[in-house]
Amino acid sequence: MLEPRFLDRTTPPKIVTLILMAGLAALTMNIFLPSLPGMAVYYGVPYGVMQQSVALYLALSAALQIIIGPISDRFGRRKVLVWSLILFLIATVGTLLAPTATVFLIFRMAQAVIASGMVLSRAVVRDMVADERAASMIGYVTMGMSLVPMIGPVIGGFLDDVYGWKANFALLLVLGVAVLALVWADLGETATLRPVSLMDQVRTYPGLFASRRFWGYTLAAAFSSGCFFAYLGGAPYVGDKVFELSSTHVGALFALTAIGYAAGNFLAGRYSVRVGMNRMILLGTLVTSFGIALLAVLTWAGLSGPTMFFGLTVFMGLGNGIALPSANAGMLSVRPELAGTASGLGGAIMIGGGAALAAVAGVLLHPGATEMPLVLLMLASSIASVIATLFVIRRARQIGA
Repeated sequence: MLEPRFLDRTTPPKIVTLILMAGLAALTMNIFLPSLPGMAVYYGVPYGVMQQSVALYLALSAALQIIIGPISDRFGRRKVLVWSLILFLIATVGTLLAPTATVFLIFRMAQAVIASGMVLSRAVVRDMVADERAASMIGYVTMGMSLVPMIGPVIGGFLDDVYGWKANFALLLVLGVAVLALVWADLGETATLRPVSLMDQVRTYPGLFASRRFWGYTLAAAFSSGCFFAYLGGAPYVGDKVFELSSTHVGALFALTAIGYAAGNFLAGRYSVRVGMNRMILLGTLVTSFGIALLAVLTWAGLSGPTMFFGLTVFMGLGNGIALPSANAGMLSVRPELAGTASGLGGAIMIGGGAALAAVAGVLLHPGATEMPLVLLMLASSIASVIATLFVIRRARQIGA
């Protein structure tokens, strides 16, 4: 494959283009969260109605990831990304002009098409380089992307206070135009196109599902990230009801996990080639399990508190940052010719599983509950990720991979 040259669409993209593609998708997910109460007042609906803009977006995002991969394998990464960005811009204009909450929610769901940025940034990396180098590059892409969830709500809250909630979506519109221009100028086609129909692509699913290594990598990633999703679902309750912290304080403590994740991504980018893909996944899942197990012991001993609870999640962020780039690269390495399909299916399973664990966390944390049910759920998920990784390593030895 040709060496990437910046702003030359006849060559593969530079890594900055992939980071900005994935970063826009991450920013779209969370920038407007501080504005939800004001948006409910603006449209004259209960807060719960506007909160559906999060759940519906995630649901459609998971569904789209299943089909984005096969479409990109058939028609190419470049075409799918360009058209996804155009549709995203149309949907964003719709959110700005929506006269009712219902119309807003429809256009908000349509914004989920930007999920292609997350899915195909990984697929493009796998098109360009082999397994360990792919894990390294994905580590750098997700390290850059991990900064977005840390600053997104901060930017959104500031814009809401100064200009109102529509400023968040106006910023997404401007950034979407900029990313579209960059993708158009810099992203050359990286997929090896095959003249098969979409249904032929869908028929390849059983081939992936029959692969034990694909399931091993996917479940390792799903349970590893699922630990974090469970935390997202339950930590606000723990901070507010158990430790009686303010929303500002809880928001600041959330950054600890993101810092750990960024550090883990840096380590993945630096050492994945040297250490190897499977061993990096195992190391990351063990780091997460160690931190959560220590938290469980301290909580059981009555020694937990806000500093301990939120502070030890640094290990979870660090472990996820180390493990997930290699797990994602592993999913795509099982059938390289189906990298887009594998990325989409794996991403959908990760998001779907994470959403389910977040819902379970909400059920476990009923009024009067302590933080212990959440800690045990996170520990169970992290241990499951270790087991899935050991299965992958065993299977790789069996087939000599």
